Amino acid sequence: MVRKKRSESPKTIWTYAYQIVPPQAEGRLDAIKHLLDAEHADAHRGARTWASRVIVEPQVTHILVVSDSPEQSREINRRLEIELKELAVGFVMTAPMAVADDAAE
Repeated sequence: MVRKKRSESPKTIWTYAYQIVPPQAEGRLDAIKHLLDAEHADAHRGARTWASRVIVEPQVTHILVVSDSPEQSREINRRLEIELKELAVGFVMTAPMAVADDAAE
């Protein structure tokens, strides 16, 4: 198998999560899902990496985020936190963690 040489080192991507307690019903998060989908589309148009997924579990709801930056004070974060506060739910945001971008290989 022949491997192509990479001209650049793999970029670092970052992941962090919002943890929402108590867990929320899927339908209650529709406005939040709309915000997340819009941010993903904006990032795609701007050739940035940004994606999210809502995971509802029995004890907690997670919003997992993957981004090309560890920055957590972006406009999407502010808008998301406003929506969460309007839902009157408790939440915490985890610290960003670096993850190697295996897709670059």
